[in-house]
Amino acid sequence: MQTRTIGNITVSAIGLGEMPMSVAGRPEEARSIRTIHRALELGINFIDTADSYCLNEQEKGHGERLVAKALASSGRDTSDILVATKGGSIRPDGRWEHNGSPDYIRSACEASLRALGVEAIGLYQHHRPDPKVPYADTIGTFKELHDQGKVRLVGISNANVAQIAQAQEILGDALVSVQNQFAPNFRSSEDELKYCAEAGLAFLPWSPLGGISRAGELGTAHAAFAEVAQAHGVSPQQVALAWELAKSPVVIPIPGASRPETISDSAQAADLVLSAEEIAKLDAA
Repeated sequence: MQTRTIGNITVSAIGLGEMPMSVAGRPEEARSIRTIHRALELGINFIDTADSYCLNEQEKGHGERLVAKALASSGRDTSDILVATKGGSIRPDGRWEHNGSPDYIRSACEASLRALGVEAIGLYQHHRPDPKVPYADTIGTFKELHDQGKVRLVGISNANVAQIAQAQEILGDALVSVQNQFAPNFRSSEDELKYCAEAGLAFLPWSPLGGISRAGELGTAHAAFAEVAQAHGVSPQQVALAWELAKSPVVIPIPGASRPETISDSAQAADLVLSAEEIAKLDAA
């Protein structure tokens, strides 16, 4: 499988998004663990989760605990696995809300360290800007956690270009990634992707196949992706991921999966080469 870099760490060109294994509609735990084990077998060594991947605030950290359990039961050396998690979102009564206050971020980090069972989080990401808290205050707390050794690398998510630049000023080299939504049906993060490419920051598209409920419809909703897929004898989902990889060497899609079969299909996109004509066709779709 192709590799790319996040900061100074080499990771697989396709990561694993853990979210579908923890939110509403999730499968039984055994299947989720098999899915993570399959990802490891395929050479995927980058797993993305969040403390808010859960049903509600009472089971906060579900996704992190699931990843920790899967890694511990994998029967292999997992020292090369980069686990990314996020802090700053809360789930009261199952709603998605945000808390970027410094005190909350500090407590969320401590809880994530316990859930993951680690001394330092590999990649700790600010989940989403909180309009009630100055962005600089929130990001400054991530720098504090990094300087204390509780976080090895820092990322931000759902950020615009101005916020990325501000985070760079505060975090310096500790900032290594930006995780924004990007998919065939959601392309409004093109400016952020371009900025990351120029700055050498990893760009991690979330919901790269269009979202949990829409990934299966990609081929029917976007005819160009289905046509290119048919020409290569692969799935439209593989084509979408290969198209995103072709955007820039800093792009590392993190497709969500809840079955071994889906992550197996997604992983093959790392080795799918699209022609310049095909990429132009998909760009215009």
